[in-house]
Amino acid sequence: MTEAKDERRPAGELEASVMAALWAAGTPQTPGQVQRSLGTELARTTVTTILSRLHDKGVVDRRRQGRGYAYQPVRDAQDTHGLTARRMHSELNRDSDRETVLARFVAQLSPDDERILRNLLESDG
Repeated sequence: MTEAKDERRPAGELEASVMAALWAAGTPQTPGQVQRSLGTELARTTVTTILSRLHDKGVVDRRRQGRGYAYQPVRDAQDTHGLTARRMHSELNRDSDRETVLARFVAQLSPDDERILRNLLESDG
């Protein structure tokens, strides 16, 4: 194996790449089509797993095509900020001690981000 294959990608990077490929295609895509458009050494099974996870998260829709599925982004999925927020929720849901996770998250915010978060929490919206 090469060193590049041994390095782990940051969380969400593959999902973001797959979503970008789906948005660029503009039509429902099979895992094989997504794999080819990514132009990487990802296995088709890896792309299928990513697409299935995105479907479970409600980010993509799928419809039967032959023995498999073709995937497309849901109406608001191109909202990359929304995708980031869903990833943050997903990470938060992985731990049973939400208070500690949130406390550590807030403790690591920059002063500007902390101010923005405070304003959002205090706003009526």
